Amino acid sequence: MKKLLRKFRNKLINELNLEKLIKEGLTVGKNFSYERGCRIDSSHCWLITIGDNVTFSFDVVILAHDSSTKLSLGYTKIGQVFIGNNVFIGARSIILPNIKIGNNVIIGAGSVVTKEVKDNCVVAGNPAKFICTYDEYINKNQENLKKFPVFSEKYTKRNKKITSSMKKEMKKKLLNKMGYVE
Repeated sequence: MKKLLRKFRNKLINELNLEKLIKEGLTVGKNFSYERGCRIDSSHCWLITIGDNVTFSFDVVILAHDSSTKLSLGYTKIGQVFIGNNVFIGARSIILPNIKIGNNVIIGAGSVVTKEVKDNCVVAGNPAKFICTYDEYINKNQENLKKFPVFSEKYTKRNKKITSSMKKEMKKKLLNKMGYVE
């Protein structure tokens, strides 16, 4: 009964059934994490490979098929998807079939990846376009850590004891600027 309830809850909140997809052929490396609402093409999951240290933000979609030709041609297009190591895919991004994403890549929120993403790149947009190198992005943010407000993990919901005064402090310090949190 517990298993049935969990399955129903997962369907209700759109939770990814990673175990089932792996059994059906999805390849996933070490340290894969994902937020709620992510979808991996269950109809062709064996065509998808996810490397080590990969993070999907919420509502990411990975497709290995495209049915746009089914009605007119009688065939659905399919293609493999390779996601390298050390990749972050931002919220509500879509990765289309027949795409290779290299290592050390950041894909900005809301991106639609229609072409290969080389190693060490930051891409964003619809369609996703090159923004800068991975190293440039990391270096810029390392410099910004010295200039902008930085908050400890105590300032997150992971800390069950975050107070209203801490929330107000954070809002005040972040007025019209970005900041960072552990």
